[in-house]
Formats: sequence, structure tokens, C-alpha cells
Amino acid sequence: MRHPLLAAAALVLLAACSANSGEAGAAVAQAASVHPESGLRVIPLTVTHAGKKHVFRVEVAATSREQAKGLMFRTAMGPDEGMIFPMDPPRGASFWMRNTVLPLDILFIGVDGKVSNIAANAVPYDETPLSSVGLVKAVLELNAGRAAQLGIVPGDTVEW
Repeated sequence: MRHPLLAAAALVLLAACSANSGEAGAAVAQAASVHPESGLRVIPLTVTHAGKKHVFRVEVAATSREQAKGLMFRTAMGPDEGMIFPMDPPRGASFWMRNTVLPLDILFIGVDGKVSNIAANAVPYDETPLSSVGLVKAVLELNAGRAAQLGIVPGDTVEW
């Protein structure tokens, strides 16, 4: 064989592809996905309301730079998509809609993992601060009206 290293690399790649061809591989690929527009990691997030779970795929705005940009300038988002802003350490949070085209529901998630309050139907481009009630460990942004449509209310559990 002319290129033994190339052949070995091809075999490793083939084995990896075969290992990922089943349901487990699909779950791994989905869990490790990246949003095509933002380049942010996308993870599953579950909101439990009255015993019923609803799963979202959310972008993780982990750094201060990613959090400052958030969903600014975005023109579309799927009904089960959103963005999570982890806060470590937990703190009071205020969000605004500067340069944000999409109307949003902003869910503040308390240190106990439950929705503490919701700023529903935040108006695009509005710079009025929308604040948490108490300390939060994260903030979740969804399409405007989605929380009400799914019956999500303060006290519901959020897991990611």
C-alpha cells in the first residue's frame, strides 16, 4: 500500500462513522450541535409544567461577549428554539431589547431551577430594562407568546 497512514486514518474514520450510525450516535451528534448562524453550542433544555415536559433546543450564550450579543439582529427562530444565558455566580439580571428584531419571552430562572418571573412579549428594539425577581442562575429567551402557549408560568422547573 502506498500510503499506510492514510489507510489507517480512513479505517479509524470509517469505524467512528459506523459507531455513530445508530440511535446513540444520533443523540451524541444532536447533543453536540452548533447553531449555524451564531456558532454557539446548542443543547436540549426541558421545562416541566404541571407534570408535562416540553423540550427546547437552545443556544448557550456562555461568555460575556456572547451574552451581550444574545439574539440581536436575528430575524427568525424556530418554535422550540431559544437561547440560555447561564449566570455563574447567580445574580440579579436585567435584559433589554436593543437591536433585537424578534419579540421575545424572557424567562428568569431562580437559583432553585424554577422560573421566578417572565417578561412576556418583550417589544423589539425597546431599551426598557426587564428585570429578574431575585437572584437567577440563568435567563431563557423564547419566541414571544411561546411561554403562554405552552402554559409555562413562574414555579415551573427548567433543566439543562
